[in-house]
Amino acid sequence: MDQRIINLFDEYTHKPLTREEFLSKLAKLTGSAAAALAILPMLEVNYANAATVPLQDARIDTERVTYDGGEFSMKAYLAKPAGAVNLGSVVVIHENRGLNPHIEDVTRRVALAGFLALAPDALSPLGGTPENPDQARDMFQKLDGTKTVTSFARAFDYLRQRKESNGKFGCVGFCWGGAMANNLAVQVGQLRAAVAFYGRQPDTALVGNIKAKVLLHYAEMDERVNAGIGAYEQALKSAGVDYRLFMYPGAQHAFHNDTAPTRYNEQAAKLAWGRTIDFFKENLT
Repeated sequence: MDQRIINLFDEYTHKPLTREEFLSKLAKLTGSAAAALAILPMLEVNYANAATVPLQDARIDTERVTYDGGEFSMKAYLAKPAGAVNLGSVVVIHENRGLNPHIEDVTRRVALAGFLALAPDALSPLGGTPENPDQARDMFQKLDGTKTVTSFARAFDYLRQRKESNGKFGCVGFCWGGAMANNLAVQVGQLRAAVAFYGRQPDTALVGNIKAKVLLHYAEMDERVNAGIGAYEQALKSAGVDYRLFMYPGAQHAFHNDTAPTRYNEQAAKLAWGRTIDFFKENLT
């Protein structure tokens, strides 16, 4: 697909570009409104493909929970290996579409790999993630950044209280969640392992606070996010942070999201996910 179309969709999903504006620009790129509507299903996520791990899988237990996020209660989705204890604990952080079926499936994948997995809903202060992804994106503009980081940091306090936890904590985030994973690495001293998929980098002046080991996955075609890699990597080196950085050739932003048909890259996704699970096994078990 024309890279200009993918870049336009990235602009639509990450900047305050209305759906009408997006479709108008897409029509100009494709030649007509009809062509734009025809190509739209190839760009937008399809949650019908989300359940790679069945909702009812005898190997894992799942539940809806709430925890104290500071000034408000946080909704979250929890998954764990059935009947298991002494588990490394992983906070799974969604994209800027909220806690949707895809991220819940990713949470089950983490549990299936042998971890206690918790996926908080960042939009909890606003009532939770709506079904309409465009509405969810707009709601992110209303969140208080500092309070949101605090609400995710408090997820580890909740996990510490779970009888299944071994007290070793990690996190993995995607896009907006990748940026949050980087910020949690800066803010949460108890974190042992932080994984960011194509996430914006934290304030480099704060990188020296990182105690966790860091794993970074970037997509070659993701110019917007990749612009900050150089400064971040230099800060990590200067601070002596144990980190690993992988660039996936030819991959687009959101390459791990298998509900995004055009941007999903199966080879890169499987390689990055395997590295992520190995990373957690090294540091949380």
